[in-house]
Amino acid sequence: MITARFARIALPAALLLSLAGCEDPTKDKPKATISTAAPAQTQAAAPSGPVETLPLDAAASTIGFVGSKVTGKHEGKFEKISGTITLAGGKAAGGKLAIEADASSVKTDAEKLDGHLKSPDFFDVEKYPKATFTSTEIKTGGENGATHTVTGELDLHGVKKTITFPATITEGADAVSGSAEFAINRKDFGIVYPGKQDDLIRDDVLLKLSLKAPRKQG
Repeated sequence: MITARFARIALPAALLLSLAGCEDPTKDKPKATISTAAPAQTQAAAPSGPVETLPLDAAASTIGFVGSKVTGKHEGKFEKISGTITLAGGKAAGGKLAIEADASSVKTDAEKLDGHLKSPDFFDVEKYPKATFTSTEIKTGGENGATHTVTGELDLHGVKKTITFPATITEGADAVSGSAEFAINRKDFGIVYPGKQDDLIRDDVLLKLSLKAPRKQG
């Protein structure tokens, strides 16, 4: 009787845990605006101070993602990244962000998945070895309390599109840091592998950026 009672309690609890694990990680995150049009070239106002171009600290920066399917999710990142943040008069607004990721450096929480992501089903790293983003506009204010809104060209899987997303950027005395979490539809960039018939992969992928660029002292 105790066993049967335990089963009646445990089975619904297990089902709830299973359903929680299947929740879409992009559900409450902003979705990037994506356009096939070329990025608009805005005429920025002349900066009130010197222009600073700061290299990203690759060891302190991450470009990550979360993909999900019916049965769960996987987190990953690119281990080899580089880029610069350019300030205009000490401010990110009116400046520029440039990022490059080595597609073959993709690393996830599942070693078997790493190899699959490098294949033609996903990133096809032999054909498209790099993914890049170059901003064309950074302006103050953004969705969900973000400090800035960033627009630029994302070149992923050989497809170039204009995207706009909210970001939080801090211009500190020692470093400039920025973070953003937003969703993109992988199919917009030609990554269309559906997954198994009984375990389909969701189209939306959560991108997670955490960037840091030290400022020169003295």
